Amino acid sequence: MTGRPLYFETNLEKMEQDKIQHGTTSANNNPVKNNGINLHMFSELSAQFEQYFNKRHFPALPATLYDAAQYLLTVKGKRIRPVMCLMSNELFDQINKDAWHVATAIELFHNFTLVHDDIMDKAPLRRNMPTVHTKYGESTALLAGDVMLVAAYESINKIDSAFIHSVLAIFNETSKKVCEGQQLDIDFEKMSSVSFEDYENMIGLKTSVLLAASMQMGAVLGGAGLGNQQHLYEFGKNLGLAFQVQDDYLDAFGNPEKFGKKTGGDILANKKTFLLIETMNKCSASHKKELMELMQHQHNDDNKIDKVIGIYKSCKVDEWAKELKQKYMAKALMHLDDVAVLSLRKKPLEQLAHYLLDRES
Repeated sequence: MTGRPLYFETNLEKMEQDKIQHGTTSANNNPVKNNGINLHMFSELSAQFEQYFNKRHFPALPATLYDAAQYLLTVKGKRIRPVMCLMSNELFDQINKDAWHVATAIELFHNFTLVHDDIMDKAPLRRNMPTVHTKYGESTALLAGDVMLVAAYESINKIDSAFIHSVLAIFNETSKKVCEGQQLDIDFEKMSSVSFEDYENMIGLKTSVLLAASMQMGAVLGGAGLGNQQHLYEFGKNLGLAFQVQDDYLDAFGNPEKFGKKTGGDILANKKTFLLIETMNKCSASHKKELMELMQHQHNDDNKIDKVIGIYKSCKVDEWAKELKQKYMAKALMHLDDVAVLSLRKKPLEQLAHYLLDRES
């Protein structure tokens, strides 16, 4: 991968501090202004990206294919990954015009994985809307996902040749890892037990690496060296793991009114989560037997949810999950702290991390 020399990273913070001393940087503005550069908060860049992305990405014909491909893109999501690519770029320099192409590719790829995941999971809804395969059929949904992936590569192909090799290398490696993670998730469904380490590895591949790669690609476009790129990759990866722990926790212990859906969905689906795996590792023999019976007999009712949550609480995995989330969060922030830029420039990413992990929905 290409990038600025490593000596640039080690001296960048001193250069930024000199700007503050000479009055070219203000620590009190929001968005932060640094030598004429605005450092945007997530909400600002999210709105800008939504406006940029909100368009027809595919031809009109054949409508049966391209309407299906466009369908999920019109349902507004959080757009966390593409926006973090833009924020990572801005951590080092003004947002490169190529970052918008890469952010678009990231969002297209993410939606491609959602379409295929929903088919494999036989999920009827996505973001409270019928899934693509439910609305258009499985065969068309598969093809729609495929053209999303092609469109993602077309978007990357628009960036400057100085960056394309590095970006493609990260994008391709990430794509393979996401597929590996999805396959492991499928494999785990057939296994009676899964170790914490194996589950952590699967989540890292399926969920966290795309967030991590989004940040690394943004850093590449901002001119960051390899050391800074790696720190941002690890920041994104650990943030993704913390986010998954939070998601698992909210599914069992979240307030339905704030969480936005009924709790216990993972329990009814017999999904292996951080909570279930830790409980199986530490609970009594009688609780383990009860859990196994509950999972085998498919009691799809509130009684099953209440019984499983009761076992979770008796094993104190609710408190354990909070501690695990904080462990990943601390590791993520440690890597962000090690990025060789002025601390002021890291504030938007630090605030975003706290926002994502302090949420109740």
